[in-house]
Amino acid sequence: MKLKFYYREDCHLCDAMRKALVVFSRNHKPIHWQEVDIDRDKNLIRRFDVLVPVLYFGDAEICHHFFDEKALLIVLK
Repeated sequence: MKLKFYYREDCHLCDAMRKALVVFSRNHKPIHWQEVDIDRDKNLIRRFDVLVPVLYFGDAEICHHFFDEKALLIVLK
């Protein structure tokens, strides 16, 4: 599975999405994701600055700002 979770430290929306991913993984099927702190890369800051948190599957955005369980379920089918 190629899920990427783009976030930044001290971001309450990022914390909420991370918690939602953990709950989703417990309640549906186990998923794994790579976490990427955008503040470690100037290009990622330019790309995602006002969008974080952002969840991607490969090159496709699943959701940003808020966790979208339905969108993730569609991708995982």
